[in-house]
Amino acid sequence: MSTETSGISGTSGTPAAPSGPAPAGFLRRALRQKRFAFGFTVTVLVVLFAVVAPFFAPYGEKETAGPPYAKDGVFGTDYLGQDVLSRVMHGGQSVLAISVLATLLGMVVGVLIGVVAAYAGGWWDEVIMRLNDVLLAFPQILLALVVLTALENPASWVIILLIGASHAPRVARVSRGVALGIVSRDFVVAAEALGEKRSRIILAEVLPNMTGPLLAEAGLRLTYSIGVVAALGFLGFAADPGAANWGQMMNENRLGLQTQPWAVMAPVLVIAIFTIATNLMADGLAQISQRGDD
Repeated sequence: MSTETSGISGTSGTPAAPSGPAPAGFLRRALRQKRFAFGFTVTVLVVLFAVVAPFFAPYGEKETAGPPYAKDGVFGTDYLGQDVLSRVMHGGQSVLAISVLATLLGMVVGVLIGVVAAYAGGWWDEVIMRLNDVLLAFPQILLALVVLTALENPASWVIILLIGASHAPRVARVSRGVALGIVSRDFVVAAEALGEKRSRIILAEVLPNMTGPLLAEAGLRLTYSIGVVAALGFLGFAADPGAANWGQMMNENRLGLQTQPWAVMAPVLVIAIFTIATNLMADGLAQISQRGDD
């Protein structure tokens, strides 16, 4: 973490806030770390594969390419005779979009809860965090399954909302722990003494000094989001049952695993590569935030 500056801010005589690792500067330092750089590169390649590759797919998303479980082409065909490579290329867009949006939602809500609890302190902190602990007792996928089983065709926004809500309590606990070390520092106390609004203190003084840990947590949450979205697709809770979906592909072709393993292994490998890459990113960010400068 950054060290506090010893200068005086303006003419008010108040301690200057630590400059904190600005997001751009923090990412530049992160890219110099091999673990993060490798994970970031692989993550970008997988995202580009999901976004751009469908335009170059040999077949359409639902186009028949041959008999079921044929071994023609790169990965052969699936249980309906659709080209596995094309399905994998088409299937990443919805999975990645839902995962990223759910992660953003969980981060925003969780950071808001955690920082408010840390800054308010007292019984507000106790009430908020005890309610948060109750939510932490539920497994992440359980809440989603309970709600989705009541819906025949869940929309994408429902899945995003459920996964984001499951992330929020975990993000709240991390952000509160980080914020507790910041809200009692001199520059925050000085801003309060000057009569600054609490919302401005949180946005201008507290959050900028939480960049490193929050970026690391965001990478970890994205990893979990991918796993949960794929698991829901495998269990039959995809937003569009007829569309290509990495998790759903594993479920559809599991009975033909011995006959045509690539129909299952191809999406498994893509998911595994992406989750490992995001884990490396999160681990690299966590190491940098603990050491300060890399």
